[in-house]
Amino acid sequence: MSGSKESVSPATNNAPVVVGLYGIPGSGKTFLLHQLKRELGQEHFEFYEGSEIIASLVPGGLDGFREMTEQDKLICRQRAINTIREQCLRSGKVGVVTGHFMFWREEEDAGQPVYTSSDMDVYTHILYLDVPAELIAQRRRDDTKRARPATSVTHLRKWQDTEKTQLRHLCRENRILFGVLSVQRTLVYKASAFLHDFRLHTEAYNMSSAEGRLEEILSADNKSLQMMLVLDADRTLAAEDTGELFWAPDKRNTRALKDLFGSSLGYSYTAFRQATLLYEENAEESDFDALCTIAASAVHVHPEFSALLRLVAKQDHVGAVVVTCGLRAIWEKVLEREGLSQTVKVIGGGRIADSLVVNDTVKAGIVSRLKDTHHMHVVAFGDSPLDIPMLVAADQAIVVVGEEATRSKTMDAVLQEAMKRDGFRPRQVLLPGHASPRLDTASLPIVSLDDDEFTNLIPFTHHQQQPTPSPVVLHATTKNAAKLLMTPTRDANINGPALREAHRRIGWYLATEFLTEVVGLEEYAIPHVQGHQTSGFRLRDEQRTSIVALMRGGEPMAFGVSDALPQAMFIHAKDPKDVLAQHLEGRQTVILVDSVVNSGKLVVQFVQHVRAISSEIRIVVVAGVVQAQSVQGKADLARTLARDGNIHLIALRLSDNKFTGKGATDTGNRLFNSTCLC
Repeated sequence: MSGSKESVSPATNNAPVVVGLYGIPGSGKTFLLHQLKRELGQEHFEFYEGSEIIASLVPGGLDGFREMTEQDKLICRQRAINTIREQCLRSGKVGVVTGHFMFWREEEDAGQPVYTSSDMDVYTHILYLDVPAELIAQRRRDDTKRARPATSVTHLRKWQDTEKTQLRHLCRENRILFGVLSVQRTLVYKASAFLHDFRLHTEAYNMSSAEGRLEEILSADNKSLQMMLVLDADRTLAAEDTGELFWAPDKRNTRALKDLFGSSLGYSYTAFRQATLLYEENAEESDFDALCTIAASAVHVHPEFSALLRLVAKQDHVGAVVVTCGLRAIWEKVLEREGLSQTVKVIGGGRIADSLVVNDTVKAGIVSRLKDTHHMHVVAFGDSPLDIPMLVAADQAIVVVGEEATRSKTMDAVLQEAMKRDGFRPRQVLLPGHASPRLDTASLPIVSLDDDEFTNLIPFTHHQQQPTPSPVVLHATTKNAAKLLMTPTRDANINGPALREAHRRIGWYLATEFLTEVVGLEEYAIPHVQGHQTSGFRLRDEQRTSIVALMRGGEPMAFGVSDALPQAMFIHAKDPKDVLAQHLEGRQTVILVDSVVNSGKLVVQFVQHVRAISSEIRIVVVAGVVQAQSVQGKADLARTLARDGNIHLIALRLSDNKFTGKGATDTGNRLFNSTCLC
C-alpha cells in the first residue's frame, strides 16, 4: 500500500493531485468545501462531497448504502474514491474531497475506521480540520437537519486526537502530505493557499523556485562576480541547530521533526515538504516570526565565518550565499544581526509562502547553476551528509567539523564513500579549533579560515584571482619551444611513429602552456614524498572535459593533450555527428584537436555541431599549425571566433604559407605511413 507513491512528488502526470478534507462530524468540512469552491473557482479544482459520490453509485442513495453489509460498504467507498481519481486524471484538475476517517460513539471503547486502502493510494494530501471540540459540540447540538447523538466535549477531543495521530502515521507510511487547519478566522485563506501550493508543487517546480531565488539574488547584486561561497547554515556557520532552537518551547514538536526525518521518508523532498506543513500547523505567521526572532538570538556565528563573510563583502568579484535546509527567516535574522544581510542572502524555506524546500538535490543544483550558467568558481562549506552532493559539485569543498558530541554521526562513512570517487578532495576546518578531526588528516587535510593556504584557495584580491579570459587566439609561433617542437614535424625524413610522437609532444605542450590560461587550474591534495600532504594542481574541471580527436590527423596530438589531462574523456570523431550529446552532457569544456587548420571549414562545422548540442559549453580548438588567413578578416573561422564569446583557438604556430598538403605531403599520410597509397 505504501509503495505505490515511492519517492516521487504527489503531482505527476500519472497521479492526479487529490486532497482529502478530514475532520470529525461537525467540524465544518462541507461548509469549508463550499467556501473553497466560491473562493478558488473550478478552472483548476474540482470539489467533491464524499457522501454524494457514494450516493450516486448506490441504488437508493445513502439510505441504500446504510443497508449494505460492511464489506459492501468498503467496496463502495473504494469505488467512490477511484471514480474521483479517474475524473481528476481526465480533467487535469485538483480534486478536493470531504471524507470521514472513523466513526466513534461515546459508549464504544474504540472508533470504527471507515477509510480504505484505496484512499491511501489516491490521496496525495490530507488537510485535517482541527476545530475546537467545544465549538463542534455546540454545532452538533444546534444542527436541526441531522439527528446527531449527544456527545461530550471530552469524547470529541479524544476522537480528534486519535484521528490526527493515526492519520499522521498512515500518511507518512503512504507518502501523503498531512496538514492541519485550526484557526477559524483564517481557515479559508489558509486552505486556499495550501491548495494553490499543492496544485503546483513538484520536485521540478521546487528546483525552479530555488533557481529563481538564486537569480533574484544575483540580479540584485551590483558586483561583477567571478566566485561564490555557498554555505550551509546549521552546524556550519554556527554550532547551533536552529530547528531545535525553534521548537525548544515544545519538546513534542522537536520529537515530531526527528521522527519525520527518521522515518522511511528520510531526508527526501516529501519529508521536507511535510516539515513545512508541521511549521504551518504549529505557528501562525505572527507567532512564527516571533519564534524565529527568539531562536535567532541564541545563534552564535563562528567568529572565523563572521570575519570571512566581512572580507567577502569588501570584494567586487566574490559573493556569498547561504543555502539552508533549515528556516530561512531565522538565518536572515542572524545575518541581519551580524550586519551581513546586505551582502549575504539566504535560500531556504519553512513556510508555504516560500514556495520551496531545500534538500541535498537543491543544494547541488544551486552550485551547478552557479558554475554552468554563470561560470563562477564555487567554494562550498557543509557539515552533514545532506551537504555531500553540494560539496562534490563545487570547485573547492570545505567540510566544517564541530564538537564530536553534536556533529553528524553518519558523515564519516558518507564522506569516505564520496572521497573514493576520483577528483573529490575536500578539506576540513575545525570549529572550534580544538575539535577532533574527521577521518585522517592525510586524506582530509585541515585548513584554517584565516591562514595563507585558505586564502590561496579563495583569492580575495584582484591580483590573486583566477586568470582573466585570454585572447581568442593563443599561439607560440615566436617561442623557442615552438621552434624545437615543430622541427621534426617539418622534417621530410620523419614519418610514422616518430612523427606521431612529435605531434603527441606538441599536444602535451599546448595543453600545459595555453589551456591552463584559458581554463584555469584547481588545487587538490596530494601526498608529499616526505610523508605529509601538500597541494597539487590540475586543469579546472578536468573530469568534466571532453577531448575530441578530429580523425585521423588530430589523433596523435589529441593523445598528447590527454596525457596532460588524464581524467578527461577522449572521443574519436571523423565527422561532427560523431560527437554525441552524451559526450557533452555535464561537461564544462570540449577540446577539438587537429594537426593542421587550413581554411578552418572543418573546425567551423564541428563548432556549429557542438553549439547545437550546448550553447554554454566552453570550446577550445587545439592545432599544430593554423593558416593565419583563417583567423583573420572575414574568414569563416575568424567570424566564428568573433561571434562566440566562449571559444578559443590554441596553436603551436600561425603560418602565412597557404600551402595545403596532398598525397606524400599530407600530414595524415605522413603520420600513418600511407603516402604510398596516394
